[in-house]
Amino acid sequence: MFRIHCKNAISEEGLQSLLPDFTLTERQEEADGILVRSADMHEEKLGEATLAVARAGAGVNNIPLERFAEEGVVVFNTPGANANSVKELVICEMLLAARNVIPAVHWVAAHKDAPDIAKEAERGKKQFVGTEICGKKLGVIGLGAIGAEVANAAVALGMEVYGYDPYLSVNGAWRISKEARHATSLEELCRQCDYITIHVPLTDKNPGMIGEKEIAAMKEGVVFLNFSRDKLVDERAMEAALTSGKVRLYVTDFANPLSVKLENAIVTPHLGASTEEAEDHCAVMAVKELMDYLDNGNIRNSVNYPDCDMGVPASAQRIALLHRNVPNMIGQISAELAKRNINIDKMTNKSRGAYAYTLLDLESCLPAEDEAALEAIPGVIRFRAVTGG
Repeated sequence: MFRIHCKNAISEEGLQSLLPDFTLTERQEEADGILVRSADMHEEKLGEATLAVARAGAGVNNIPLERFAEEGVVVFNTPGANANSVKELVICEMLLAARNVIPAVHWVAAHKDAPDIAKEAERGKKQFVGTEICGKKLGVIGLGAIGAEVANAAVALGMEVYGYDPYLSVNGAWRISKEARHATSLEELCRQCDYITIHVPLTDKNPGMIGEKEIAAMKEGVVFLNFSRDKLVDERAMEAALTSGKVRLYVTDFANPLSVKLENAIVTPHLGASTEEAEDHCAVMAVKELMDYLDNGNIRNSVNYPDCDMGVPASAQRIALLHRNVPNMIGQISAELAKRNINIDKMTNKSRGAYAYTLLDLESCLPAEDEAALEAIPGVIRFRAVTGG
């Protein structure tokens, strides 16, 4: 029986997908797996039993990935589960910006007591004349699950789409409409587009990715949308651009002490994934990733260890080793098993940066008293007998 602890309220649909051999616990220290949404885990000390943390969402800034990797705790996220929800909000707010809907609504509310509001509205509407987005150029920075959906939706609405993503995979490229154009640099995209939207993860290397230099390259009167993370944009530089008119509108889903006071900004309270459907999809995906790892040792959508999937175990025993990505690790593991006359039926080894994962199906079970020999191999962070034994 595996024990799961929820650090935040998790969608009931997700929790209902837990298999019978999984149970919820209020005590985090005894949990084999943890489900989390926005709770900050940077100061958390995990119990020795904890094998994995699954974030019901894409961003993992609230989780100490490196430290958990060193502790042998695999961290998962749910890329793409909320993509449609974010895409719809991006398109919605782009339309709000194009048609001046929000100031128009505020104007009507301010004139609600006018004796002849219909005539007042006809006279007043001139100040809210907008533009169509059809035929305009949209730049999409980052073409992952969300960026690809935004690009495709914009193409369908008749926009001319430019995409920029130096890390775009072949599989990712297949998701994008053939009508979208490839920008070879961020500067080229900024120079071309009437609207720009950013969809990249925040890392320790890219705060202020959109700063003075990038804003200077933009068209006069551009609209910039940020539904990724506020720190990707140098908001002091954005403030200056809004004041000068270089940027007509800054649309952001992140309310902070600076953004909420910016002139010519539309600020929403992190609504990107705040739909019933997205919360359900993220929770179900996180639960399934957690169960597959605890039950079968498979890793899918980890952000601190490599993905590795060998399906459902069919041999006498499956063992798993989280370890550092160093030479001769496989040789040492194989040698220890050979000493005990244990044959390997199937094996997968994958690496990701400084860390690696080895999953082995054995034709006979490793005696419990011999597990220490594998744990003692230099560079092994965590050993686990997934099944058998």
